[in-house]
Amino acid sequence: MKALALRSPSEKVGGVVYFGRMLDKIRLHDKSELPSDYQTNLGRGFDEFCTRFLHVPYYDVVRRVREGGTDEEILWWCFDNGRRPSETEIYVWNEFMRKRGWNDEITETLKRRKKEAGMARRSEIDTMFAFIDADEGRLPTAGYP
Repeated sequence: MKALALRSPSEKVGGVVYFGRMLDKIRLHDKSELPSDYQTNLGRGFDEFCTRFLHVPYYDVVRRVREGGTDEEILWWCFDNGRRPSETEIYVWNEFMRKRGWNDEITETLKRRKKEAGMARRSEIDTMFAFIDADEGRLPTAGYP
């Protein structure tokens, strides 16, 4: 379990899940406070899904974060420089991301990551968001070693 200054991927900025976590990772990396095992996927994986959803290049988001501003201001910058998804598109995005790892093409990755983290027996961890929250100490561990 890791104690990091990263918010849950489920937390929303402007109604969009994961976006704030991506900003947290960028900011921590810039301060040399992001652990090396998180650096491998900067701009890839969920970061890449998020920036593709918003139609902005990841490194443009990094540059915008470095200019400063609130999370909401940076999200609106993405809307202005990429696209502004509709409420329905945001809902579909949120549900897609929230369920990643549950009976889809990354289920095996989730199983492997759970095993590596000593959580293979935890059946309530059935999505990547749940795994991330458990791995970072936000999901209760009652009844599990």
